[in-house]
Amino acid sequence: MPDSPLASNPYEVLGVAPNASDDELKRAYRRRLREAHPDTGGSSAEFDRVQQAWQRIGTPAAREAYDTGSDAGSGGGGAWAQSASGGARRRGDSRPNATSHGHPGGYFREQYLDLMREWVGRGVDLDDPYDPQLVRRAPREIRHLLAAAVAEEKTATALFTLGMGFTLWHDVLAGSGPLDKLDHIVLGPTGLWAVLSEDWGAPVKVKRGEVIGEGLGPGERPLHELAVRAKVIAREAKVRFSALVVVVDDEHAPQSLTELKSIRGAQGLLVERSRLVNLIRTGLPGVGVGGTDLFEVRTRIQHSVRYVY
Repeated sequence: MPDSPLASNPYEVLGVAPNASDDELKRAYRRRLREAHPDTGGSSAEFDRVQQAWQRIGTPAAREAYDTGSDAGSGGGGAWAQSASGGARRRGDSRPNATSHGHPGGYFREQYLDLMREWVGRGVDLDDPYDPQLVRRAPREIRHLLAAAVAEEKTATALFTLGMGFTLWHDVLAGSGPLDKLDHIVLGPTGLWAVLSEDWGAPVKVKRGEVIGEGLGPGERPLHELAVRAKVIAREAKVRFSALVVVVDDEHAPQSLTELKSIRGAQGLLVERSRLVNLIRTGLPGVGVGGTDLFEVRTRIQHSVRYVY
């Protein structure tokens, strides 16, 4: 997988400029290894980051591959653009997939492209808006839009494999503005799920039942905001959500599944993306909708849903 658009690049991890000499790079690597080692006050996670950064740019060949965006983990070769069509792609087998509506990641991709063109400047020929070198130089707010779009597309692709009996709605308007949206609504025999896909570019943890982390903005409360948007949909469609799920990349989650606080009877959860499909297939104890109710809930949502375009 390519790096997150928000991830610190290897030069930042090692504390050197991209134009540093090979000797400067080696000295920085040795210094950062000492600083990051758990025995000298660092942490195993930081120590691993330093080693991974060195693997990416520690040799002339690796450094050239990274700088040109041709290495496997840099987001090169159009990796960030591959999901631009919407993310929910069919599996390679013949089993039925979930019914899917909407365009996951579409709104954030449009915003990313608009702001990237504005940032580059009018009249400048932008051959590849997903060029990794260009993305790395862009302001964080622009990179976050791309990261959020990719996160939604990854989740949508996973949810699509839930199979027959599940219905998905993506990029659903849940308020007065386009940012007031639910990334994903999932309906199936195990209940009605409101899902937020995020990538803050850094690990997250839980405090007092809410998601926190260094990558979140000031005052950002992901579970609370998800609950507010779910409430809008619940009112309009006259339905009740079973769970509120915040999904992050596996390497950013404190564990595979973490319970958050319950809000208005809906259980809050923080989950690794690789665990999401199994969680929804299995469901939560005592939660679900029966046959007739499932059809009725699907009809109510389908008649009231509006998409962010």
